[in-house]
Amino acid sequence: MTYVIAQPCVDIKDRACIEECPVDCIYEGPRMLYIHPDECVGCGACEPVCPVEAVFHEDDLPQERAVFGPAAAEVFEEAGSPGGATASGPLGSDHPVVGGSSPVSA
Repeated sequence: MTYVIAQPCVDIKDRACIEECPVDCIYEGPRMLYIHPDECVGCGACEPVCPVEAVFHEDDLPQERAVFGPAAAEVFEEAGSPGGATASGPLGSDHPVVGGSSPVSA
C-alpha cells in the first residue's frame, strides 16, 4: 500500500514529509510533491508531519481528490523508478491535473 500527496500540496511544497521519509520516495515537481508508488513502503511517516494535510493513504483519498492517486502513478510512468529522490533531483514537470488545480488559500 502506498501514500498519495493531493491538491493541498499544490504551490505549498512544505517538504516536512521529505525529511521524514525513510526510503527517499518523495519527489519534487515544479508545483507539488509526489510519492513514488513503487518505492513507497507504506510506513506512514509522511502523513502526520504534513502541515496542510495533503498526504493520504491511497485507500483514504477523499473522492474529490481521488484523481491524485492515478496522477502520481502516471508521473512515474514517464520518469521511471530512479531509486530515490535525492539522487535523481527534481522532476521536470507536474502531472496535467496539477495545472488545473488552484492553490490552497491560507
